[in-house]
Amino acid sequence: MASPVTPTPVLKDELDIVIPTIRNLDFLEMWRPFFQPYHLIIVQDGDPSKVIKVPHGFDYELYNRNDINRILGPKASCISFKDSACRCFGYMVSKKKYIFTIDDDCFVAKDPSGKDINALEQHIKNLLTPSTPFFFNTLYDPYREGTDFVRGYPFSLREGVPTAVSHGLWLNIPDYDAPTQLVKPLERNTRFVDAVLTVPKGTLFPMCGMNLAFDRELIGPAMYFGLMGDGQPIGRYDDMWAGWCMKVICDHLGLGVKTGLPYIWHSKASNPFVNLRKEYKGIYWQEELIPFFQAASLPKECTTVQSCYKELSKQVKAKLGKVDDYFNNLADAMLTWIEAWDELNPSAQLPNGK
Repeated sequence: MASPVTPTPVLKDELDIVIPTIRNLDFLEMWRPFFQPYHLIIVQDGDPSKVIKVPHGFDYELYNRNDINRILGPKASCISFKDSACRCFGYMVSKKKYIFTIDDDCFVAKDPSGKDINALEQHIKNLLTPSTPFFFNTLYDPYREGTDFVRGYPFSLREGVPTAVSHGLWLNIPDYDAPTQLVKPLERNTRFVDAVLTVPKGTLFPMCGMNLAFDRELIGPAMYFGLMGDGQPIGRYDDMWAGWCMKVICDHLGLGVKTGLPYIWHSKASNPFVNLRKEYKGIYWQEELIPFFQAASLPKECTTVQSCYKELSKQVKAKLGKVDDYFNNLADAMLTWIEAWDELNPSAQLPNGK
């Protein structure tokens, strides 16, 4: 009797999983049924002489700080050190169309029926179906099975737009800032909301990088996680900075961003006192950052992600440089990032990254 044919995993040859880490990747064992068919890019942070152990049977490449310096040369200055923002180096060296990135303290969550959630599969569904940023559908994602556009939804907008980013959520430890952690140390997220929403055009959101997927060809160059960690006055704003830049550019280019499913199980809370030290300047600065991004406008001549990002870096220098000199350095690093991206991805400079 012939053995049953195992279906080929979706996008097996078109997606890389990027993981930043400072420790052995034992957490991959629980993800093995879902991740093993895919290629992993591991970005080792911290001491490059430390040996990171990866469970047997995974197809991976591992880069440490020495590798980053060797590959990027002087441009390696744009990649953060001693901060999970280093993950964006993996986005740059990938040769695949899609990226899924996950933190090493994120475990497999269960849905309300007790079934393991294949987070990667849901991200792929989100990315392969359109988004609806121009008009809100009250039944959320109209492309999911068992739902549709509601009465009154304009037919001219029902084709939607390409989805650039899929932002997943977390059960157990919520992604709170340090002051909220300190006030609610025992709070856990137990609410499983079975919904995927398109973030509307003109609306910003706090993007979390621990359970995130994106179309690298559509939006990759905008997914720079900034200057954080060692030698920088701020941390824990890497993913949010990328999210604000990305959203302004997606809105300009007519691309979509989804948030909601899939959930992962966030296993451990980081130290709120350490977090406060990393965040406290950001907590002040974001009161200037958010109005800046809300007002940011890109000229119609900007038709590529790269040209949009370069224009945004100019505006960062002109308008945020006076908030703190850090933003002058960040604006320069944004340009360095784009130069490094284009060197490693010479064919990715066409309109909308196509």
